[in-house]
Order: sequence, then C-alpha cells, then structure tokens
Amino acid sequence: MEFHISPGKSDPLGATVQPHGVNFSLFSKNATAVDLLLFDHPSAAQPAQTIHLDPQHNRTFFYWHVFVADIGAGQIYAYRVHGPFNLDQGLRFDSDKVLLDPYALAIVGDKNYSRSAAIAPGDNCAQALKGVVVDPSTYDWENDTSPRIPYAASVIYELHVGGFTRNPNSGVTPEKRGTYAGLIEKIPYLKSLGITAVELLPIHYFDAEDARPGLTNYWGYSTLGFFAPHRAYSSCQDPLGPLNEFRDMVKALHRADIEVILDVVFNHTAEGGHQGPTLSFRGLENSVYYLLEDSPAYYRNYSGCGNTFNGNHPIGGRLIIDCLRYWVGEMHVDGFRFDLASVLTRDNKGQLPNGEITATNVLWTIEADPILAGTKLIAEAWDAAGLYHVGEFVGTADWFSEWNGPFRDDARRFIKGDRNTVKQLAARLLGSPDIYQKQGIDINRSVNFVTCHDGFTLNDLVSYNDKHNDTNGENNQDGTNDNYSWNCGEEGPTTTPEIELLRLRQTKNLLTLLLMSQGTPMLLMGDEIRRTQLGNNNGYCQDNTLSWFDWSAVEQHSGLLRFVARLIHFIQAREIFKLEYLLEVTDMSQSPHVTWHGIHLGQPDWSKDSHSLAFTLHHPQAHEQLYVAFNAYWQPLRFELPVLQKTDSWHRIINTALDAPEDFCDLEIAPIVQSQTYKVDPRAAIVLMAKPNPTS
Repeated sequence: MEFHISPGKSDPLGATVQPHGVNFSLFSKNATAVDLLLFDHPSAAQPAQTIHLDPQHNRTFFYWHVFVADIGAGQIYAYRVHGPFNLDQGLRFDSDKVLLDPYALAIVGDKNYSRSAAIAPGDNCAQALKGVVVDPSTYDWENDTSPRIPYAASVIYELHVGGFTRNPNSGVTPEKRGTYAGLIEKIPYLKSLGITAVELLPIHYFDAEDARPGLTNYWGYSTLGFFAPHRAYSSCQDPLGPLNEFRDMVKALHRADIEVILDVVFNHTAEGGHQGPTLSFRGLENSVYYLLEDSPAYYRNYSGCGNTFNGNHPIGGRLIIDCLRYWVGEMHVDGFRFDLASVLTRDNKGQLPNGEITATNVLWTIEADPILAGTKLIAEAWDAAGLYHVGEFVGTADWFSEWNGPFRDDARRFIKGDRNTVKQLAARLLGSPDIYQKQGIDINRSVNFVTCHDGFTLNDLVSYNDKHNDTNGENNQDGTNDNYSWNCGEEGPTTTPEIELLRLRQTKNLLTLLLMSQGTPMLLMGDEIRRTQLGNNNGYCQDNTLSWFDWSAVEQHSGLLRFVARLIHFIQAREIFKLEYLLEVTDMSQSPHVTWHGIHLGQPDWSKDSHSLAFTLHHPQAHEQLYVAFNAYWQPLRFELPVLQKTDSWHRIINTALDAPEDFCDLEIAPIVQSQTYKVDPRAAIVLMAKPNPTS
C-alpha cells in the first residue's frame, strides 16, 4: 500500500491524529537522515512501508516531521535515524537499530523484544519495540474528576501494580492477576484499610530485561517509554488495550475517592551505560538527552543505573513537562513521586556549583506549570552520587513535598532501642520542624514512612539483623547495609513464641508511631499483613512470590490488619491530625498544641540513654485530647497521666502489648483508665483519649 505523504509540522512532537491522517514529529539535531517505519502488526519482523524524510522538506530546525494521510489510531511505527558515530563528540547514531519514539503513547513488540539485540551489532528490527498511534480524545471518562484530597487528610499506600494481585491466592479473576484490572477488583480492600491515595511503582513502559541473566526488572525503575503505560500490567493485549485499562483503573479509583500518584523516573533511562542498548534516546541525540563525562564516550552516572537523563536541557526538560501534562490532562493522574529528584537539580554538565537547589532547573518549571497546579508533587530528595536535599524542596518550592528519610531512620532507631534518639523522635512526631523550617508551610508536606519498596518490609525490619540478598546474584553485595533493623533475638523465621510476640509488638509500635505523627503517612504494600521478603532488602529483580502480596496472610494476620485499619480510621476522624500548621509546644495555649512528658508529667527525658517519650495532643476547639506514650525500654515503665477535668476520663484506645482485639479499642467501647498512672509494658506503646464520663 502506498501512503500519501506531505511535509507535516514540527509541533506537536510524537504521533498526532489529525483529520485525514497522522502527523509525526521527532527531534534529532545531528541526524543526517530519518526513516519512518510503518508496520502492519505488532510482531511484524519488517516494516510494510518505509518513508524517507527529506531534509529539505521534512525538517524544520532540528525537528524531522511528516504527515501521512489515511492512517489513524492503532498504526504501529518506529524510526531509523542516520548520522555519525563519533564518541569523541558523544554521537552514537546507528541506522541498524530501530528506535522507539520518545513520545510514543503506546508501545508494542514486547513478545519479540530482545535487549541483547539492541546491544549487539546488526539490524534488530524483528526484536525492537515499536510505538502505536493513539487518539486520546476517544476515551469516555464519564465526567471523572480528581478527588483532590489535601495532604492533611491523606494516607498513601505504595503499591506495585503487578505484585499486588499476581499471586494465585489473590482471588482476582485469573486473566486479570497482576494487572490494572486486577487492582480494580481490590479497591474494596484499599477502602476498608482507609487508603486515600495509591502511589504506584513505575508504570511507565520499562525494560523488564534490564537485570542479571535469569532475573527480571520487577520494580520498573528502567524507563523506556515515559508516555506509555507498561503493557505487561494489562489484561487486554491489543495495541491500545493498556491505555484503556489504565484509564479504567484511574476512573474506578476516583469513584472510590482514592487518588493515583505515579512514581516517575526522569533521572535515567533503560539504555544504561556506555555498553548498553540503543533503544531510543541514545540513537536519536545522545549528547542532548544524556549528561556525558568530559570524555563524551562515557555517561555521568548520578542515578547509579549507568546514565543520567539531561532534564535541564531544553529538549529533555520539555519532554518531562510534556509527559507530566499528558498524564494529568489525558490520563487523569493526581500526582507524581520523583525518583532521585536531586538528579534533576544538576546543570547541563551535571554539576551543582553551590551544593544547593537553585531556581534554574526543570523542577521549578514543573511547579509553576498551570496544568500541574494542585497535583501532588513528591520529591525523593537525594540522588545516588551524594546529593542530599531533604528539606530543600519544601523550603524552596511552594508545592513540592518530600519523602522524609530522617523520619524512617529515627523511627527505626528509637523503636529498636538505640541510644540518643529521643530528641530526634520528638521532631519527627511534630512534622520535622528542624528540617522543614520555612514559615507557613503545610506540615503535611513531610511524607512520613518507615518502609518503602527499597529496603526491608516492616516484618523483615523486626525479623532480620542483616540483609539476605543472595538470590539477586550479586553475592549479597547489593542493597543497603544501614537498615537500623533488629531481629528480636533470632534471625529470620522463628518458632519461638516469645520472639514472635515481640516482633508483632514492634510492628505495631512502628505503625503507631507513624500514624501518631504530624505529616502525611505512607504505608508499604503488605506491611499491614506482615508481608516478608525473607530478608531481601533489594527485591528489584524478584518477580515472584518473594515480592508479591500474599493474600493468605490477610486471614493469617487478621489481627494486625484490623489494628492498622482501625488506627487509620481513628486518625482520619480526629481534627488534631488534619492540621496544616505546626503544633505549639506548650500546655497553656488554647490552640492545638503538644506537651512533652516522660514518666513524670512535663518532664521529658532528653538524655542520650533515654528510651521513652510521652506527649499530650490537645485540640481545644475540637474537644480532642490524646495521651501517647512510647516505651522502647526493655523493662516496664509507669507513666503519670495528665489530670482531666472531673467530667472527663482517659480511655484506652491502643496498647500494643495486648493481643487483638484488645490492642485497639474503638472510642465508643474503649475501657476507662481508673488510675492516675499507666504501666506501659517493655517495648510497647499506648494511646489514650479523653472522653466525657457517661453521667456528666
């Protein structure tokens, strides 16, 4: 079939459906020729048509473009780009390689794809990924709108789309296990838990082969197509199936008042280091899309993954902005978590002259974008090469929030029983005012977490002293050594009842600390049912039951699941946990405030050898008063309780030393505390709430 072509236009980039055909536009500054390849079906080994773009008619500045009549959505396409291979200039053109459009909205070819074919010399057309032309306007969103839940009312759940339902015991329809559609079936579980936002590990199309031989890149931090949803997470495998299924998922979550946050990886791509594959960016304009070393044959590696995407070049920066706009405008997502966000503060040479965030990088362009206004923007405020910006994104920007790494470390160290932890813990409980010092900021822009995908699960944090990553094939050298974990007396699974009870108690202590803190809490998928990775703290390559959600544990650990759900619903019902400003540290204020205690009222023990802390949270206008005590000591401690007015009594909501269901009592049935002191068992936590006496 012969296609009718005309010069087309440089804007917009990508493949755009227009009346009577499709406009294709691609950036390449140093290319000498570009071929557009059109395929009849996803597994086609060779194109049905090759359209040679004329530099005189199909090029404007550094953009190559063509309009092809009588084709539309569903058309499969890719490129060959000709140009010099000159490592001294950082140029890596290779016309033998079929290249993916960076702006492709859907991607096919995964069944025949070969990463090694993109590395080895020679033509890889039969094993290359291809783009699919998409018309986003045809999807019926049925008046879908974002829930727009404020941080102060948010509880985030970090979730892996595949691992959440891939286990055969998930109860999900077999063909929908591990997919966007499978997640839809589990929305009632998320609602019952009290989740208000799912933070999805990367769903941008990634290279699952980017791992050691015999293993799979499971987490997805190896992005290749920033605009395309990952095809393996779709139960519908026609060319446009993943888009529609992803949008169905977003729509269903929104109907349940759950937001969708994407973990986005703009710091590097799947093409890796100088020996990596030529898949897209490398063969289009290597010296523009990547930060190169002084010797341009090599890549600067601030990501720890072989290369660094040049997000502060106008071309790379535009791609990032266009991508975020697309996912908000066309795919209706509610926010983004920026993996290794500090990478994006480096300049075009990879440097950061002053060692601090400046206002001249793409992140501030993101923040100022009107389409992105109101979305949740969450920074992982460090990179793999030493930059550590915790506090600076929130301190410099108006909309960014941050993963609070110090919260994770200080919470772990205190509950573990380390010395010199109480002062730091007090700051974390207050929303980390020592880190987030900008006046007038929302304290909930501190995203508090104890665990995330990277590291031990919560169960493993209290079950292992050391990482056990042998199955990753790297001689246990991968993954962090600084876990601040404690196995409670025995490494790994145990049949000792005392150790098992202590581990459960420590788990509840950490969850109580997380949810009793000011800030936005984030839970890791499965922590509520003691999901284990058997001590593996770097499960990026473990696409198997080691990483998947084990749905049999919902029943096995129903007591803990109940505890977590009740705790979440409890804080969601309290005004004291919906504040957007820093609590006053006083016992006299009529405003919401905190008062610190030790075992004696008003006498917190800030010494290096202290292992306990208590505090009162008081919201006079909401008539809320809570007393919280943490005993990380290995002996029981008796705490003095604040004196209430005669019409009120303290009621025990939480005691982590008790078995379910006594470990959490709803306020309506919570037992009265008769004494003016409360004995807190070793390594336990309590939460009391003031309530009017029945006769008052």
